[in-house]
Amino acid sequence: MTRILVAVNDSPAGLAAARTAVRLAAETRGTVLAVHVVGQYAVHHTVGGPAPEGSDHRSGAVLTYVEELAARDGVELAAVLLPGVPARVILDQAAAWGAEMIVLGRSGVRHVGQPFVGSQVLHVIEFTEVPVLVVPAA
Repeated sequence: MTRILVAVNDSPAGLAAARTAVRLAAETRGTVLAVHVVGQYAVHHTVGGPAPEGSDHRSGAVLTYVEELAARDGVELAAVLLPGVPARVILDQAAAWGAEMIVLGRSGVRHVGQPFVGSQVLHVIEFTEVPVLVVPAA
């Protein structure tokens, strides 16, 4: 049984990563841990502080989407919403859960001289002990 950690968000690549992780788990009779990392604004909002203007993060909808994908395909899934720096949270969760693979969405932002992946994806690739699959937007 394969243990696949997928980092999800509401970007096209993040949703494509979720679909890919669930499909791989269905094919291998694996399990999925879906991790959605929220930034500092969400932590302040959760404890009663105001969220900055335009910070509607739709976290619940993203995790519900992944849960529905998994249920449709008969895949065992756990979903968590955690605050922090995405790469660090992903690496920590992968190690704690015993992930055998990490699935991430490719960033849609490219900086001059940089590969077409985000800094958080690069950090995960550099410091993980398990294979990483980087999924482009559909």
